Amino acid sequence: MLFLKTDILIAGGGPAGVPCAVAAAREGAKVVLVQDRPVLGGNASSEVRMHIVGADAFGGRELEVEAREGGILEEFRLQQCVENPQRSATLLDLGLYNLVRNEPNITLLLNTALVAADCDGNRIHRARAVRHSTEETFEIEAEAYIDCTGDGRLGLEAGAAFVHGREARERFGEQHAQEVSDSKTLGSSLLYQARRHDQPMPYTPPAWARTFTAEDLRLRLRIDDPTHEDGLEYGFWWAEWGGELNTITDNERIRDELLAILFGVWDFIKNSGRFPQSANWALDWFGWIPGKRESRRFIGRHILSESDVLLARAHSDTIAYGGWPIDLHPPAGVDAADEPPCRHIHVPNLYGIPLRCCMARDIDNLYFAGRNLSATHVAFASTRVMGTCAAVGQGLGTAAALAVRENLDPEALVAAAPRIQQLLLRNDAFLPGVRSRDPEDLAPSARISADSEQPGAPARLVCSGFTRATHGPGGTVPAQTEPGPHRWMSLTLPATLELAWDRPVRARTVQLIFDTGLHRILTHSQSDKFTARMVWGRPQPETVKDYDVEIFQEDVWKTVHTVRGNFQRRNTLSFSDFEVFSRLRVRVHASNGTDHARICEVRILP
Repeated sequence: MLFLKTDILIAGGGPAGVPCAVAAAREGAKVVLVQDRPVLGGNASSEVRMHIVGADAFGGRELEVEAREGGILEEFRLQQCVENPQRSATLLDLGLYNLVRNEPNITLLLNTALVAADCDGNRIHRARAVRHSTEETFEIEAEAYIDCTGDGRLGLEAGAAFVHGREARERFGEQHAQEVSDSKTLGSSLLYQARRHDQPMPYTPPAWARTFTAEDLRLRLRIDDPTHEDGLEYGFWWAEWGGELNTITDNERIRDELLAILFGVWDFIKNSGRFPQSANWALDWFGWIPGKRESRRFIGRHILSESDVLLARAHSDTIAYGGWPIDLHPPAGVDAADEPPCRHIHVPNLYGIPLRCCMARDIDNLYFAGRNLSATHVAFASTRVMGTCAAVGQGLGTAAALAVRENLDPEALVAAAPRIQQLLLRNDAFLPGVRSRDPEDLAPSARISADSEQPGAPARLVCSGFTRATHGPGGTVPAQTEPGPHRWMSLTLPATLELAWDRPVRARTVQLIFDTGLHRILTHSQSDKFTARMVWGRPQPETVKDYDVEIFQEDVWKTVHTVRGNFQRRNTLSFSDFEVFSRLRVRVHASNGTDHARICEVRILP
């Protein structure tokens, strides 16, 4: 038995757990991250290979709404975009591994399953995890415990209250819920990849594969178009099954049936005669781990409901946001041949997700992020997607670090939400309707000018309190005092932005937020069709590439930072020691594609 003592234990290293761990670690908390698989990423990993979608509804929102998630997820997406142009699934795994390994405050335990939790009253005081590959058992003691396992194993072991299934319509007044509650959920899927070859590639399915007819798949495949090859290289999310069973206890049976479905669908494509264009295509990879959509959902201090999502209700403790449609699937999956594979209910605006949805109702130091957060089945159908899970993970990791650092009980932590929000905004998260009012930031007190400005994009907007344009349809930033792009845009390159103070200021850090085209789709995907809609394999064209930061000291300009080849949105530049200066300027020499400079925000921090 190995004993570990830490500030925060996070169980689950998927799209919620990784940002949660990184956010908490960057706020100074010691974190143990336990992941029961050999790789990080969950449904986004090489083991499942689903692309990360989120509030931008995969291009379904208007272009003037920059809905793509920022913060840690944006940092990772930009890194993959530039450093993994070949879209390697295992390099995505490596990117997540690097993200975690580069944080000295994180202890990562891969191939390690959380198996037990001991409570003392209404607090967890110890958890146990097992790693069979090394025949080790870990006893982990923490101040805060966060369940990002998806299935809710940590919370289950601690005895936290949860629900499983679909609520009745009258329970929360949800018009899109069914009339009678049941235990059914969304099902699971197995994805595949196929490759086109230079010669015919025959296919013989296993004897146990399903047999499908055109009638079975008429609502799922474009059977009447014998020329298209869309989806042959990557499919199919709708090859779904198992929602009428228990997606946890019946997971092995579900996997076996999904394999039979996958090979049966491929058999229909290859051998039915309906798709002659598939002759040279062959399977290259397929998943063995079901991509699970739904299982347990914990009961928190607030249960997010359909009206929270559709009306974008304001919450004083918002720590993340969503915007994906309410995406309901028939629990029977492909066996519901007469039903479309999904039903999308449009979500008009970006909506906030409160911290209380991530706090256990009955255990004071248990939190959760990801698809097991506190929501009804209908609301969960929007929050469950991985981009939203990542945003919630960053928000909760930031909150948990503050709770541990200041020993805050649940009520005090909720009351501290305005401070948590400002920390999140500083770290490039976005919160609908919340303006940055960082009390440490010296930039708003400066006179801000530039050597050129585009109409509607003056230099002063780098301190507007917002870092993206969300004032159009689909955004929820009320009563903006500065409608427009919320960034400075020069007329030409090179260009210079300057901040000047009446008396010298003392600072140690300059933080810049650049434009990375948040109105566009950007996510690692194995789908050629989806990737064709992105700027992939190179930096985003709007992003500042080469620049210098200079300060004015003793009547001379001094270069304190020289940056070349940037492709990230958030650049944090620290001086070796505190510097005292009365003027600071950012001299932009080149972008990654545009003929002008764009800066969304400047912060000067002590």
